[in-house]
Amino acid sequence: MPDDHAHSAISTQEQLASGHQPGHPTGEHAGHSDHAGHGMDDDHQVLSHGEHAGHSTAMFKNRFWINLVLAVPVVAFSPMFTMLFGAMPPEFPGSALIAPILGTVIFVYGGAPFLKGGLTELKSRQPGMMLLIAMAISVAFIASWITTLGIGGFDLDFWWELALLVVIMLLGHWMEMRALGSAAGALDALAALLPDEADKVTDSGIETVPVSSLVVGDVVLVRSGARVPADGQIIDGTAEFDESMITGESRTVSRTVSETVVAGTVATDNAVRVQVSAVGSETTLAGIQRLVAEAQASSSRAQALADRAAALLFYFALGAGILTFISWILLGSPDDAVIRTVTVLVIACPHALGLAIPLVIAISTERAAKAGVLIKNRIALERMRTVDIVLFDKTGTLTEGRHAVTATTTITGVSEAELLALAAAAEADSEHPVARAIVTAARTNPAATSLSYTGTEFSSMTGRGVRATVNGYQMAVGGPNMLAELGLTTPSGIAGTVQEWVGRGASVLHVIRDNSVIGAVRLEDKVREESRAAVKALQARGVKVAMITGDARQVADVVGAELGIDEVFADVLPQDKDTKVTELQARGLKVAMVGDGVNDAPALARAEVGIAIGAGTDVAMESAGVVLAGNDPRSVLALIDLSRASYRKMIQNLIWATGYNVLAVPLAAGVLAFAGILLSPAAGAVLMSVSTIVVALNAQLLRRIDLSPERINTH
Repeated sequence: MPDDHAHSAISTQEQLASGHQPGHPTGEHAGHSDHAGHGMDDDHQVLSHGEHAGHSTAMFKNRFWINLVLAVPVVAFSPMFTMLFGAMPPEFPGSALIAPILGTVIFVYGGAPFLKGGLTELKSRQPGMMLLIAMAISVAFIASWITTLGIGGFDLDFWWELALLVVIMLLGHWMEMRALGSAAGALDALAALLPDEADKVTDSGIETVPVSSLVVGDVVLVRSGARVPADGQIIDGTAEFDESMITGESRTVSRTVSETVVAGTVATDNAVRVQVSAVGSETTLAGIQRLVAEAQASSSRAQALADRAAALLFYFALGAGILTFISWILLGSPDDAVIRTVTVLVIACPHALGLAIPLVIAISTERAAKAGVLIKNRIALERMRTVDIVLFDKTGTLTEGRHAVTATTTITGVSEAELLALAAAAEADSEHPVARAIVTAARTNPAATSLSYTGTEFSSMTGRGVRATVNGYQMAVGGPNMLAELGLTTPSGIAGTVQEWVGRGASVLHVIRDNSVIGAVRLEDKVREESRAAVKALQARGVKVAMITGDARQVADVVGAELGIDEVFADVLPQDKDTKVTELQARGLKVAMVGDGVNDAPALARAEVGIAIGAGTDVAMESAGVVLAGNDPRSVLALIDLSRASYRKMIQNLIWATGYNVLAVPLAAGVLAFAGILLSPAAGAVLMSVSTIVVALNAQLLRRIDLSPERINTH
């Protein structure tokens, strides 16, 4: 049965701005949409974090496994490697060519991403990890072929080192990219909120047409349970609309003739006719889509920590190589000049540096996932340790996102249990969220459940409330419109309490028995118990807490005061949440935004760290760098702890990896040759492997961190 409930009569509702002025798309942010028929712009493109040097995660994965197989015989048949163990490689006709041939395949096929990436970095004059790797494998490749062909009599057989270097670097980049998240799906998730087809009202009746064919002025029929296909005004009918996918607010909103409805929202109870006022790129939903694209593009230019270290190491290695060559030439030893220079350039790219960051990211991602924190963007993990303020969306994040009975008041002679039992019996046949809240409150009240009340002859009244016969009583539950229709007023004994509830922005329903008001029920979006612990723990760590909501100031202030929040933003329209993040950033604060609605998506993308509640919409999760699989705000603390711990490990690993170079490169160059101390190519390669093992073991220590939300006391 349709439920034309009007329980929102005494409540504060967020109104979407009907005069939204979206700009036209700029071609910079390509946003591909699989829902072309929805009229969403196809001219945008979100910059993807899932690509590195123009390559995909699957490419690095496939090349790693193939080159790992090829590397085994290369290592086994490399004299330099086997001599380390006092043995010689197996010999048979053609065995001497196994390492060179397979090594060449590894260099060309496995090294291609690094060679191309290195060339790109060289052209842009921004050396980084790719150029450092490209230099090392190129020098090893050339030197190894010179040795294989017997040119100059040099002993520079680096085939095994070339193979292992390529394999380990492919592994590192595969692990690194697997930890990255692509935000491009956010635009597709937005477009998916629109239906593919609309019921267009024509002179000959109702005609089903593609949404893309609608134009301004068309009239469409929006049936009960269906989504609005385009922005417009209602010209016939009244219905409760679920606007949570746009506003993020839990309460349904009653919309009637001449009022605006927004594309993507849902008519929950009745059918209405809507005259289209905006389509395609001019809709509110498309405006949010543009904000998401722009915000994602603005936050995608951060540089990885390992690349910064690699840039410095590249200049260090190149300078050391040139200085080494010149020094030995001046000393009159051309052979040593070549051997020492090649050794310096090869060991200047340690395996440890290629794995230092990816290993930490991979382990951190795994540990976070087990704690219900999904890391989609490595930069988000790195930035979380520096956040100054966490901005929480109220509804569904700090609060439960649904109505709950938070208080009751009754006239003399009527108990709370009786009031709840009577109201629940009258509401039993209603599917309205408020009705379910009242029924739930009665069921959780032992005294109310002991009373046997049954409702019959249920009926709902649009904009007023419900009526039913309960054990012979004529019951009604509704807001002020119901009282006005029945010619009733709030009894003086409860009027003061009701007025106080209204002042704090709560929804208030009067319970009427046989045409007399016997009490009232207060309904609010209930604050999560976990939110209290999360707010206090953040503040104890020196991180400020702010809340943002589309609710009225009095509603927001009540929640803010209850949680002890530092700053509250209220009456914020959907398109303005992104602006509030920008305002905080303009004050010099680094912002982490936590939200779950479509209207949160631009703000999530704009913030230094966007954190989406997993119970929220797809677009919010796609726009964020971090997704909380559950809806426990205490998980934000786990993210901060993990960020700080992983950053420490990154720094430790980078110090070890680069520190090895600072010591090994001068020794390889021969600065202590006068004292008889000279680092041979083979010994340098062994030290590189030891450095890799140290880095790997250090990263494993991250597994000991306790990230469970339960460790934070909810009281």
